[in-house]
Amino acid sequence: MCLAIPSKIVEIDANGMGVIDVDGVMRKASLLMVEDAVVGDYVIVHAGFALRKVDEAAALETIELLKEAAARYDEKFAGDA
Repeated sequence: MCLAIPSKIVEIDANGMGVIDVDGVMRKASLLMVEDAVVGDYVIVHAGFALRKVDEAAALETIELLKEAAARYDEKFAGDA
């Protein structure tokens, strides 16, 4: 199983490579599999390839849910090292 986190496209070069923002962390990803990708779109990325665009509202909701899950995990397992 893999977990894909919605990522925002912040830059696209002439070769179809993009810079994506993953909750403040910038990464490079190929955008060649996503038709008509533009700066500002949210995409699902796996293994360095954007697979599809996602609706901004759904992307932001997913990001918030993942942050909540991470916070709950940290609360539950704080001190277990």
